[in-house]
Amino acid sequence: MPRYSIEEFISKTGQKDLGEGKFELERDRMLEVNLNGRVWTKRGTMVAHLGNVKFTREGLLEHGLGKFVKKSFTGEGISLTKAEGAGKVYLADSGKKISIINLENDSIYVNGNDLLAFEEGINWDIKLMKRVAGIMSGGLFNVRLEGTGMVAITTHYDPLTLRVSNNTPVFTDPNATVAWSGNLQPDVKTDVSFKTFVGRSSGESIQMAFKGEGFVVVQPYEEVAYVMNTA
Repeated sequence: MPRYSIEEFISKTGQKDLGEGKFELERDRMLEVNLNGRVWTKRGTMVAHLGNVKFTREGLLEHGLGKFVKKSFTGEGISLTKAEGAGKVYLADSGKKISIINLENDSIYVNGNDLLAFEEGINWDIKLMKRVAGIMSGGLFNVRLEGTGMVAITTHYDPLTLRVSNNTPVFTDPNATVAWSGNLQPDVKTDVSFKTFVGRSSGESIQMAFKGEGFVVVQPYEEVAYVMNTA
């Protein structure tokens, strides 16, 4: 095969069936969903699809009045699209790296910015870190996912997962924190003076404090978190 030919390009970049299940990493930054039924995806992340697939933006009350009120309250929350049918769906989010987590009667918290897709059988809810309220503008909102099924999350560059134990607490920048185990309830650690507070809303001035037994995922990038604007 001639070097740099069209055939070589297609061979190197073509779709490959890996047999890994409903969610597969077609590339580090491309998720393949082998759809036969329904999944929920972050709105605006579909880049291609094959087969008979229908995409529907979630209805205002589709997930119940409680979630509708929370999303209205946050001003942003998380916007989802329902993909239904049979075929293949390809998802990507601004070139971010994708990781797949297979929950087995587990739970995990994910920053709303970093949630790409999850299976229909996963229960989810929007959670407010009330301890952040009054320090950041209103509070920090995350999505709690629980049950059995696949979840896809995204990070800017390679994620780092840190083990949390009773003897080894972990402190993170809220804007670099991607996810953490569902049994952890982070506190907020502040080191705020007038000098450090000016021009800063996280990082060294405001940190998330994880204590207990579990894990926390961070990325080498400070991403704007879902924060309610009270202005």
